Formats: sequence, structure tokens, C-alpha cells
Amino acid sequence: EVQLVESGGGLVQPGGSLRLSCAASGWTFNSNCMAWFRQVPGKEREGVAAIYTGGGNTNHADSVKGRFTISQDNAKNTVYLKLSSLKPEDTAMYYCAAGDTQAGSWCYLDDYDYGTWGQGTLVTVSS
Repeated sequence: EVQLVESGGGLVQPGGSLRLSCAASGWTFNSNCMAWFRQVPGKEREGVAAIYTGGGNTNHADSVKGRFTISQDNAKNTVYLKLSSLKPEDTAMYYCAAGDTQAGSWCYLDDYDYGTWGQGTLVTVSS
């Protein structure tokens, strides 16, 4: 059984930083995709960043490009999301997801490409 467990969320002031972690069990980082999504109540889930585990190609949403960075540690079977220069509009529940690659070594940010999800970790950006 594949399990994804997120951690690292919390309350942070605008301009601050956080690092989210997603520990995967039952899932091998082997030329597949790991991604982070976020959702605010009443809004659609938004793809934030994805990484191709076979070579490290990354895909970041325009809304977070230059501020958020996805990375992986194959030895720990863990994916990270570094959040910097946080804004109040980044407040959301952040979810980790795992799926098979749909386009060679590129991972899209469409939630239907991902079949396994974590329980989420809440990030609140507020002064």
C-alpha cells in the first residue's frame, strides 16, 4: 500500500519561509512523478510543483515560480517543497501526490495524473 505523509506546515508571517516534506512508503522513486498541490476551501485544487523522480526535471506553476522549489531525496524516499517569500494568498492546505509519468521525463500539474494523495498539511501566512 502506498502512503504519503506530509509535514512541515504551520503559521508564518508574510515574507517568511517554510519547508514541507512528503515521506513516501510503498512507492519507489523510479522514473515517476511526485507533486505538490494546494487547495483553499471553496476553490479548485491547484498544482504547485512537480518533479520527475528519474532525473529531477521540475515543473513549477507560474504563481510560485521563483519563490517555491520542489526537490527530492531518493535515499529518504522524500520530496520537499521549499516555500519562500510567502504571501497571504499562499495560505492553503498543501497536498503531496504520486503518479506515473504521462509524458516521458515531464510531470504535469493536473491532478488527474496522480493516483495517490497524502492527507495534507496546512500553511497559513498571516501577520
